[in-house]
Amino acid sequence: MDKGEKKKGTLAWVLEFAGINKSAYIISVFMAIISVIAGFVPYWYVAKIVRALIEGNKDLSFYLTQCGYITICWLINKIFHTISTTMSHKATFGVLAEIRRRLTKKLSVMPLGDVLDDASGSYKNTIVERVDSVETTLAHIIPEVISNAIVPVGILVLMFNVNWRLALLSLISVPVGMVFYSLMMVGADESFKNTIVKTKALNDTAVEYINGIEVIKAFGKTKSSYEKFKTAAKEGADCFIEWMRRCNLWQNLAMTFLPAQLLTLLPFTGWYYLTGRVDGTDALMLIILTLGLVSPFMVVAGHMDNMSKMGSIIGDVTTILQKREMERPETMTKKPVGSDIVFKDVHFGYKEQEVLHGIDLTIKEGTVNALVGPSGSGKSTIAKLIASFWDVDGGEVTYGGVNIKDIPLVEYNKYIAYVSQDNYLFDETVMENIRMGRPGATDKEVIEAAIASGCHEFILNLEKGYDTIAGGAGGHLSGGERQRISIARAMLKNAPVVILDEATAYTDPENEALVQRSVAKLVQGKTLIVIAHRLSTIASSDQIIVINDGKVEATGTQEELLNKCALYRDMWDAHISYKDSEVA
Repeated sequence: MDKGEKKKGTLAWVLEFAGINKSAYIISVFMAIISVIAGFVPYWYVAKIVRALIEGNKDLSFYLTQCGYITICWLINKIFHTISTTMSHKATFGVLAEIRRRLTKKLSVMPLGDVLDDASGSYKNTIVERVDSVETTLAHIIPEVISNAIVPVGILVLMFNVNWRLALLSLISVPVGMVFYSLMMVGADESFKNTIVKTKALNDTAVEYINGIEVIKAFGKTKSSYEKFKTAAKEGADCFIEWMRRCNLWQNLAMTFLPAQLLTLLPFTGWYYLTGRVDGTDALMLIILTLGLVSPFMVVAGHMDNMSKMGSIIGDVTTILQKREMERPETMTKKPVGSDIVFKDVHFGYKEQEVLHGIDLTIKEGTVNALVGPSGSGKSTIAKLIASFWDVDGGEVTYGGVNIKDIPLVEYNKYIAYVSQDNYLFDETVMENIRMGRPGATDKEVIEAAIASGCHEFILNLEKGYDTIAGGAGGHLSGGERQRISIARAMLKNAPVVILDEATAYTDPENEALVQRSVAKLVQGKTLIVIAHRLSTIASSDQIIVINDGKVEATGTQEELLNKCALYRDMWDAHISYKDSEVA
């Protein structure tokens, strides 16, 4: 986003998020103003009634008429308040939906490394809980604060018209209350940011604790891990308690003095009346008009803290929206020819540490390619660059002769099917999880992909077969089952390039062999890129690429590498020795 957008305030962002819902907010404010005016006007009629009683008016019809007007105003107040609230909530839900749409879209175009740099629960906390928490505030602030800030101005105009000196004297409590409110707000930004940090820490710790509960129990770390969670929970509560404790006195004093206009008006009005400087009718009118100031003042004051919190949350949202995006065009300017993938002097690093140093590599269309090398050598990084999860720092990666930075993400995603060792399934049926590879696929095509990838039989043995719910992140299935479903999903996508990033890490040898045979059939005519530690599974690859310390050590077939690459020969010998020990 440009620099101008970074300077926009909270209200400007809200109006931008509102989009077509701006009209609903405008109508809501208009209705709220009518509602507040209708709520104030009865004070005027009450003043007329009191004046008539003082003057000795005994006309019953006069009093009935005034009471009728008061009733009508009450009805108008309630009806227009309901309409205003309905419209503001409708607009607010539109704003929240737009914020979440923008955030999720933003995550899809951010480099994966930037997303992974943040704690696992931080984005979820912002997109779900924090955005949701502004619903009530936003739905009420815009119509209620604006309307309740405007109406007191009208009341004060009437009071000044009656007696400007007494009108000014009635406002003495307002600056006194604002002084106490200012004292309450000292350090509020730091305190609120502290609550956000501690709440995020609690959220992240809770996610870590729940996701790792199996490992925690297996290694007897229950006590230490629970202590970490308990400490985060206590700090999450204490930061709010301490903040509220510090603010209590000043808040109570502020809320006492802000609406206390009668505190100064009554004694001064009495003195003015006794000295003949104001008649009884005007004095009574001023007192009644002042009572009409109390409610609007309280409404505005009650929303001040919420407005501060909303500003912080919108700030977090816009911080995410302003993060860097991957460099991709909106439309295709040059169409790839074929599916050859070429790395030209590619450099890439995580933060300040470079992990790929001038990679030159060619992966031909329709070939089977294996990336091998020591742990941490850069194999998965190369696979992720091919999948366009990151942008290279130097050099270029081309697909079909076109720099992938010149291909829209939506289009490029159609070319690549990616299956990692950490497979994620959605809380949907097995059928729908596989169908996500190609949303328009028929049930028959889904089942054919499942059969071809070797997971049809175990799916039929599930409680409801293909209609079995996979659970959140696929939690109802084993790791091996999740992997095989993910492979079926990738196969169904029918993309020209298939990447298996150690995708068979959790499958047993029998199932791995089945998957490998299935993959061999399904990728005929396609480009296959495999990362695997079991070298025997990739021995027949058209090209084996040996990666070592972020560089290409050697490329070739199994036979060629055994003859010319010492590193690969050592890896192969170690692999064979391990297999022999397993047999023994």
